Amino acid sequence: MTIVAIWCRHSGDNVIGAGSGLPWKIPSDTRRFRNLTEGQIKVMGRRTYEGMPQKVLMGKRVIVLDIDNTCEVFDKENHFIVDNAEKLKDYPEDLYISGGASVYAVFFTTPKIMPDIVVDCVYGGEICAESKDLININASVSVLEQKYFALPQHFELDGVTTTVWLKKGDFVEQSVVKKILQYLETEGK
Repeated sequence: MTIVAIWCRHSGDNVIGAGSGLPWKIPSDTRRFRNLTEGQIKVMGRRTYEGMPQKVLMGKRVIVLDIDNTCEVFDKENHFIVDNAEKLKDYPEDLYISGGASVYAVFFTTPKIMPDIVVDCVYGGEICAESKDLININASVSVLEQKYFALPQHFELDGVTTTVWLKKGDFVEQSVVKKILQYLETEGK
């Protein structure tokens, strides 16, 4: 199993969201997320799950982390609730961590389930002026900077710079890294 975290954060303040939405509108970023996670199992928190349009998640495999176990899934064949992220440590398939901030924090602070790969998309533009309740991932970025190393390639598209980071000292499945890098090299072309 390979665990991949993927996020888009704002440069300088590490903001990833505003309430239940995003504080920017970048169609290529949404497309990147969709394409990188296509066919993969997405892991997300209850608020992220409930904030996404149902049509986007229908038929997709999703694990919802919900400590309170109060979430109602709308695709009972493909969506599952897990009340503790550590239960995923021996999951037989690759997992793509998709937010929100509290889910990233759990994965980045629990050694047995720390992501092997991080797709770090950094947006350098402006946050929408009307954005409220900004959510950041400062703690997860701090762990990223200490326990991971960045591959030298950087990919830029529409004001977003993407870097792939690998966990230091652990074997990382090269086929997964290669697939991610191949997509990023051809994205937008």
